[in-house]
Amino acid sequence: MIHGFHLIWGTYGFWLPNDPRGSLSDCVHAWELVKFGHATKSVNRVDIPPTEYANWRREARNALHYPPVTLTGRQALAAAIGFGRFVRKNGLVVWACSILPEHVHFVVARHNYPIEQVANLLKGAATRQLLEENLHPMQHLRKTHTDRLPSLWAENQWATYLDDEEAIENAIRYVEKNPIREGKPPQKWSFVQGFGGIDDAWTTYH
Repeated sequence: MIHGFHLIWGTYGFWLPNDPRGSLSDCVHAWELVKFGHATKSVNRVDIPPTEYANWRREARNALHYPPVTLTGRQALAAAIGFGRFVRKNGLVVWACSILPEHVHFVVARHNYPIEQVANLLKGAATRQLLEENLHPMQHLRKTHTDRLPSLWAENQWATYLDDEEAIENAIRYVEKNPIREGKPPQKWSFVQGFGGIDDAWTTYH
């Protein structure tokens, strides 16, 4: 039985559908990226020479329709407030979360919403908070107050199924160490709760 998910998504321009290291995309929708190759759908990450990859990524990101999004500390805090509002309103159980400049990690319990819907609603909640605080990273693209801004998030997300306590605990440790691996301090969010294990007798999901 699936008890939880390790959920990951990037900001706009973080992980491209034709990334030579692999991606989870079936096709390349953006015309500006077509010249950089076909979609590289792969479950396993592929190693390529760092210099070769750096050159490819720089050229591909420069060709994007909008500049890639990198969240500042203030923007990450605003996103966290939005996440927290959604979590509390909808009773989502979050066991770990890290918000990095170019991607976000969550470890969440199974919910009554499909995990893809959970991801989209979390993205929307963070976006609304960034707009409310006048911190949306693409707001400079708005010419009038009624203009719809491009999404600051990647369209898709990765979701790994977690079907036992060991898998959940491993995902929590990975997510908690993620900021440290990027040279940042550990993160602690008020909407994250400790993992107390899975009830072997009977587990229900609201």
